[in-house]
Amino acid sequence: MPRWTPATAPLEDVKGILHPGEQARHRTLNRLPAGPGVAAFVDWYWSVRWDLRGKPPYSAEVLSFPCVNVTFERDNARVGGFVNGVCTTKYIRELSGAGETFGVRFRAGGFGAFTGLDVGTLRDRVVDLAEVFPDAAALTDRVLAAQTDEQRRVLVEDYLAPRAAQEDHAYRQVLEIIAAMAEDPALTRVDQITERFDIPIRTLQRLFRRYVGAAPKWVLRRYRLQDGADLLAKGRSADLAALAIELGYFDQAHFSREFAAEVGMPPLEYARNSIRSAEDLQQILGEV
Repeated sequence: MPRWTPATAPLEDVKGILHPGEQARHRTLNRLPAGPGVAAFVDWYWSVRWDLRGKPPYSAEVLSFPCVNVTFERDNARVGGFVNGVCTTKYIRELSGAGETFGVRFRAGGFGAFTGLDVGTLRDRVVDLAEVFPDAAALTDRVLAAQTDEQRRVLVEDYLAPRAAQEDHAYRQVLEIIAAMAEDPALTRVDQITERFDIPIRTLQRLFRRYVGAAPKWVLRRYRLQDGADLLAKGRSADLAALAIELGYFDQAHFSREFAAEVGMPPLEYARNSIRSAEDLQQILGEV
């Protein structure tokens, strides 16, 4: 792969994180950009830490992106390195006691290109890192022993960079399609994708199973649902009918049903909860 200019990690972007204001009260989140040696495959590095000792557990919820994450985790439930396939349902992680996770978020399609694996076999699964990288046991120990996120990033990049694959034209095509899906809210149907990129539907489906790990229709719906949750959390709730049409739904009822099924509550309730949590967080920060 040619060298890519590393993207700046979106430190303030909380898209995909449900109830972002509430979550911020229970854990810290840090992101670091990927270096040029791995930027063709990796979006960014991230870390989450929490200390809820003496407090009730908290369930952190995420509408995950269509990406594979490699994580190095230490808490009272498990310790080790893991490969987390694309999660097609709402991801829920219970935070209790004290713990931390350092993660590598691969680009959508990036893990498949990097490893040569059919990423569809990892969908909705978490496997030990050694199942994919048999020589990574020592890496896990070193990463968890490191004191800072910057040190952990260096360790992971030193491991990944020499293993980077060669030029993969199919992966390039997947990246172009994924970028359009994520950035163009007007794209709401698979036939729009096949027409824009002049690609047969079966070819598109095969590419997405092999590289992304999920169907094109699901990826489109997930991006638009993330858009909806993000806008609602920012206060866009005055006209749900217009929002539903903007996101590509047939009407408000279809949007509300799918949103409630995926997120666990209707859109207006989610908006109210998110705004109230954000106001509470600002009050707490103002008192510090």
